[in-house]
Amino acid sequence: MDPIRIDDPLDPRVSAYLDIRERDLAGRQGRFVAEGKVVLDMLLSTGRFKAESVLVLENRLAGLGEILRKAPVDLPVYVAAGEIMDRIAGFHMHRGILAIGRKATAQPADALLGALPARALIVVLVGIANHDNIGSVFRNAAAFGADAVFLDATCCDPLYRKAIRVSVGAALKVPFASFADTVGFIAALDRQGFDQFALSPRGQTEIRDATSAERLALYLGTEGEGLPESLLDRLRTVRIDMAEGFDSLNVAAASAVALHHFSASRR
Repeated sequence: MDPIRIDDPLDPRVSAYLDIRERDLAGRQGRFVAEGKVVLDMLLSTGRFKAESVLVLENRLAGLGEILRKAPVDLPVYVAAGEIMDRIAGFHMHRGILAIGRKATAQPADALLGALPARALIVVLVGIANHDNIGSVFRNAAAFGADAVFLDATCCDPLYRKAIRVSVGAALKVPFASFADTVGFIAALDRQGFDQFALSPRGQTEIRDATSAERLALYLGTEGEGLPESLLDRLRTVRIDMAEGFDSLNVAAASAVALHHFSASRR
């Protein structure tokens, strides 16, 4: 592919990249921004989402040859000087690598559940509205081999730019789906033969003593409030013991501990 030089920040060919932070808040009508070399590689390697274009700082292009060879030959690759790229983005782009991806049609939670293997580990997120935490949980899910992530309607978008960046591209790799009815989702998991564990500082079972069947769903809630009491009453609860006088971890750290334990116990 031949790079396309951009010398005008208002060039309509790069309009999707204008004022990135403001459009993070306003939404992109079915598109998302992938930022950084590793994330671009994930976008082009997994094939789960279609890339529409790439915008690269001129001095970063030479180092992207192997990655860009994974892209379709007709993918537009725009190149700009630092000043032009900063004016397009609306802030200093020190990474110098951006891409626009298109979201796929949202997969229903039931369809993703039905496609899971007989031996499956999934993460269920409830009420997590912080993009750093969402990104970190996806990163941990990928690192420890979780088969999917499910999010309730109050969670934030895993394809928000910051969430993708924090996940180091894992949000583009790990399958995910949203559900609206938590009680109905719990029932669906029961029918699919899942053990369902809710992680809570007040959990009945210490995590090192917790064992599960071939299929496990691990529920994580927002920091502070945690999982709703109504949900904790329905599920087996698991805790991570820690030093006296301290009773909780950041949800991202807790997810790493729990996923490591359950993925190791299943190997």
